[in-house]
Amino acid sequence: MEIDKFKELMNKYAKEIDIVFNEEQLQKFYKYMNILLEWNEKINLTAIIKPEEIILKHFIDSLTINKYIEYNKNLTDVGTGAGFPGIPIKIYRPDIKVTLVDSLNKRINFLNEVIEKLKLEDIFTVHSRIEDFGRNSKYREKFDYVTARAVANMTVLSEYLMPICKVNGKCICMKGSSIEDEMSESKYAINVLGGKINKIDSFELPDSDISRNVVIIDKITNTSNRFPRKAGIPAKEPLK
Repeated sequence: MEIDKFKELMNKYAKEIDIVFNEEQLQKFYKYMNILLEWNEKINLTAIIKPEEIILKHFIDSLTINKYIEYNKNLTDVGTGAGFPGIPIKIYRPDIKVTLVDSLNKRINFLNEVIEKLKLEDIFTVHSRIEDFGRNSKYREKFDYVTARAVANMTVLSEYLMPICKVNGKCICMKGSSIEDEMSESKYAINVLGGKINKIDSFELPDSDISRNVVIIDKITNTSNRFPRKAGIPAKEPLK
């Protein structure tokens, strides 16, 4: 896709989610897309390879959580994959200190190249299973915001995210359409882990029928040192 068409689409969709890009940001997003497509021929980073879909389903989708994030805070993106939503947030919000966590080293190598080529600052990558990350005193309960997109159901996701969120911080869970059952099933886990559901925002991505839900969980009290359990256990034996 030529850059003029790219800018046109980005600006069109951004307007619908109350975002305005500057020229530097658009250049960085364009470079990011091309690095993603280039690397995706070598390692499987995304099944979405049409530029129009990358713009909407990766970049714009990631930025739908921008409105929940206050200025000059820190955020960690768990199971970031190809960098979503963490890198789009960083490009648009240079005031936010971002940590990207992923368990696959090939993806970390990709993320490091994106960070270097886009000259992004105050953004860090960590190669780790999230359970190990959450038990590390360097990271435990250190983040104002913790987010994840399409990583696990809410019960399992809560055990991944809550231990690294500060008390009075927030977990921003990016989910697809039908989440009523998993929200109901996750209430016990969220409570045990020190959280409380603040709200659920439902919406559709611009010019589409793609439904999204953002679940905001407030961190009310410290998470017990029992959590997260060892790697693999939260997914095999969800809290009930």
